[in-house]
Amino acid sequence: MDRRRFLQGATVASGVALTAKGIATAAPRASAPGGVIPRVCSTWDFGVAANQAAWKVLSSGGRALDAVEQGARVPEADLRNHSVGRAGYPDRDGKVTLDASIMDEHGNCGAVAAIEHIAHPISVARRVMERTPHVLLVGDGALQFAMEQGFPREELLTPESEKAWHEWLKTAKYKPVANSEVKSYNAGPGGTPGDASNHDTIGMLAIDAKGNLSGACTTSGMAWKLHGRVGDSPLIGAGLYVDNDVGGATSTGVGEEVIRNVGSFLVVELMRQGRSPEDACREAVERILRRKPNAKDLQVGFLAMDKKGNVGAWAIQKGFSYAICDAHKQDTLIPGKSTY
Repeated sequence: MDRRRFLQGATVASGVALTAKGIATAAPRASAPGGVIPRVCSTWDFGVAANQAAWKVLSSGGRALDAVEQGARVPEADLRNHSVGRAGYPDRDGKVTLDASIMDEHGNCGAVAAIEHIAHPISVARRVMERTPHVLLVGDGALQFAMEQGFPREELLTPESEKAWHEWLKTAKYKPVANSEVKSYNAGPGGTPGDASNHDTIGMLAIDAKGNLSGACTTSGMAWKLHGRVGDSPLIGAGLYVDNDVGGATSTGVGEEVIRNVGSFLVVELMRQGRSPEDACREAVERILRRKPNAKDLQVGFLAMDKKGNVGAWAIQKGFSYAICDAHKQDTLIPGKSTY
């Protein structure tokens, strides 16, 4: 299937329109009473399955918060996915450490970072939000809390991930390579190159029938990272931010660059100033590049949804994709626009 047919197939009955240049844009097609269309979007190819799980909640009138939690749990449990959850590649010490954050329509948020032995960090993050006065728990403290909440302690290092780690140890070289999540999980748009030296995140945003927004972000972080390294995913304002009056944003890619620019918060503030989701994501990417021009060799992507359910994205490099699910179509996958 050629690229244009791929785009056309992704747009049928989905609220995604093709411009004269064949570029996909995402906007709601029709409004439910009150002008709200339940909709969920997420990063990367594996966002399609995650969206479909979230849609089961949204389509029955459920809350956006429940939808993003249920959606994020899908890649966390997927043994093919080496960038999220229990099958994630380990750090350079052979330990699988996970990060996650969640945020609801009221501005409540919770997160865990560098947590081991827990298969669903997104659900632990929600417990932090709802059952503690804190926002972020890390390391052994996060594990202790999770076990007190009834989450089972498990061995997360799978045989496949352990084998990949031993292969890496032969050279112990580390250089992030853009878009490796696409090749290591599935053949995405254009067959983007990459390898296991750089893997990634799923970020999800949803709006429910009441017009309320929530978001979630979960990852196993960079493969072969230093033990204790934490990226942007569990940091509110960096990997995820939601303002129910404006919209929400999430990020993917090299977390250090997102943290330095408080990326997701920036995207939401740009939407507050009147920018579309796509334009806000583009400005956030280009601000990273202006401040650090050599970041062009890395990958960072932002995904945003505004209060009306419009969705947009932008990345540093080609190869980023995002998925959209609503009543019209549940498996839309869109190649994201990029600066390079």
